[in-house]
Amino acid sequence: MKIRLLQIFALAANLFTEEAKRPAAETGQRLPVGGQAVIEGVLMKGEARWGLAVRRPGGDIFKEHWPNSSRTKRLPWKLPLLRGMVVMCEMMATGFKALSRSAEIALEEEEETMTFKDIALTVVVAVLAVGGLFIALPLWAAGLAARLWGLSALWVNVLEGVVRAVVFVGYIAAIGLWPDIQQVFRYHGAEHKTINAFEGGLEMTPETILTCSRIHPRCGTSFLLVAVIVSIAVFSPVKAFVVASGGGFWAQVGARVLLIPLVIGISYEIIRFASKGIVGRVLISPLLSLQYLTTREPDLGQAEVALASLNIALDKE
Repeated sequence: MKIRLLQIFALAANLFTEEAKRPAAETGQRLPVGGQAVIEGVLMKGEARWGLAVRRPGGDIFKEHWPNSSRTKRLPWKLPLLRGMVVMCEMMATGFKALSRSAEIALEEEEETMTFKDIALTVVVAVLAVGGLFIALPLWAAGLAARLWGLSALWVNVLEGVVRAVVFVGYIAAIGLWPDIQQVFRYHGAEHKTINAFEGGLEMTPETILTCSRIHPRCGTSFLLVAVIVSIAVFSPVKAFVVASGGGFWAQVGARVLLIPLVIGISYEIIRFASKGIVGRVLISPLLSLQYLTTREPDLGQAEVALASLNIALDKE
């Protein structure tokens, strides 16, 4: 049960860096690279395959890879708005697979084989937790404030978004107090540093990697905070429509759940835009500070694992 909870918390934190790129000196092409922290290891996404590297209890590094065949390379899934949701679904599916595999390797004495029922239960618990914390709770709190203080519809919508952001940041800060999650956050920092070194064209050694920043503009935690802001604009007119139609609290919750794909799609496009130019980077920079909560400074061994994962993803081993 401890390992399953760790998998849920790590996956819900969305520790994923999408589409970091740098020119390849050999071919002049741009190689897409993404990453995610797992238990005692790092998962990297190359152009053609995923690479997983996990530190075994004995100290050596376990390495594994499998093909990367994203649907975003094909129509209609590569179209704007649609591709964001596809990337999110693929990331969650692959991320859970990698987390389960890393737990099996790094904590083999504690890990139990998860049945389909176990996986289904884990997903249901995660979905209910996300729905309760980030949709139902902010909506209830904003409605309570509206009744107590007589707020206008605009301020109620803004307050709902603020409560959602506070709950999200509080959640990240709270799980970061757990030592096991802190270790995942160290590998998250190693993953960011490795991608920053790769993207910057630096010498790819653990020592050089440690000199890089642990903040990355395409990190999933920044994406989630953008999604919180986008949700204010998307949910506001829908709330007005549902209320005007006589819908109650649960009807409003259901409408928000149905609109999550749209929020994800818009947020993904904003992150893509922000990562490509100076103006976008300036606008997104305040949100990057959240990564100080979801990353920790790694040590040399963790940088070594992250580098091994990148080499596997790029087929350099």
